[in-house]
Amino acid sequence: MSKLNLFNKFVFFINSIVATILLLSYLLPYVEPERSAFISVLSLTVPFLIIVNILFVIYWLLSVKKQLLLSLIVLLIGFNHIASLYRFSASKHVEDDANIAVMNYNVRLFNLFKWIPNPDVPFEISQFIKDKKPDIISMQEYRPDDGLALQEYYKFEVLSGNKIKNGQAIFSKFPIINKGSIEFPNTYNNAIFVDVVKGKDTIRIYNVHLQSLKIDASTDPLKNETSENLFKRVGNTFRLQQAQADLFLEHKAKSQYKVIICGDFNNTAYSYVYNKIKGDNLNDAFVEAGNGFGRTFNFKFFPVRIDFIMADDNFEINNFKTFEIGFSDHFPIMSKVKVK
Repeated sequence: MSKLNLFNKFVFFINSIVATILLLSYLLPYVEPERSAFISVLSLTVPFLIIVNILFVIYWLLSVKKQLLLSLIVLLIGFNHIASLYRFSASKHVEDDANIAVMNYNVRLFNLFKWIPNPDVPFEISQFIKDKKPDIISMQEYRPDDGLALQEYYKFEVLSGNKIKNGQAIFSKFPIINKGSIEFPNTYNNAIFVDVVKGKDTIRIYNVHLQSLKIDASTDPLKNETSENLFKRVGNTFRLQQAQADLFLEHKAKSQYKVIICGDFNNTAYSYVYNKIKGDNLNDAFVEAGNGFGRTFNFKFFPVRIDFIMADDNFEINNFKTFEIGFSDHFPIMSKVKVK
């Protein structure tokens, strides 16, 4: 440190703070929001912290200073966190006639309130789905719309609300032999499921929509709200998400079938609810077969991945792709999986 000039001493001081916060954030998936909601909120900043630490490594590398070791070591310790943010390898792409193409998409009410200057969003989404040919489609913030043309699918939807009926839906090209809903108290969010038959296999598909953070993707969250109020609101949301995840897992534990989970968790891969739902026997399709940032939410400040497809150990994950199309504030994701 003695060989650093005054400016670089200040840079290293900031570097030390950011590296320490990132190191502590590695514990966040194991901290229950019910115990410390304030600390859990930090999970939203992990993508930003990773990117800033990478920039510090580059800065010290270009300056030929050993201080690069601080952020580099912290990043290496949390290599799995980096893998959840960015996949350096090429996308896995295994074509197999036995593949099941599973899509997840938060459709944001098919642009009901004209957030996007496009009057044909339901039709555009229909055309997109027809082009990609998924076998299973899981939709959040769904509402019945005459412009959505998916006649070749079986469908299960659960709707609520007074003026505008909306909720979750699952579309399947395979016959649905059972279906149901897991109700979350005091909210319109819930989880639904269907059991579908493909050949000799019965597969349970879950569509999970956890409590929303209610953050507008196009604006600065602090612009219209103080940081104190924002942390309090998000902390309360994380507590609700924890309770909702517990209800979902209680239901899932009773399933005797092979399981695929789709959904909008409204939280990142560094959160307690993601870690809890994923557990030890589910595989994140992006981590197994994706590449790049894999962002699923059109947040303008840094890449955010809050929509997921997971499959249990009965499946091989042969492909994953995010489609950055502008029909919602979320991007659709699709994975191709095969029963082992």
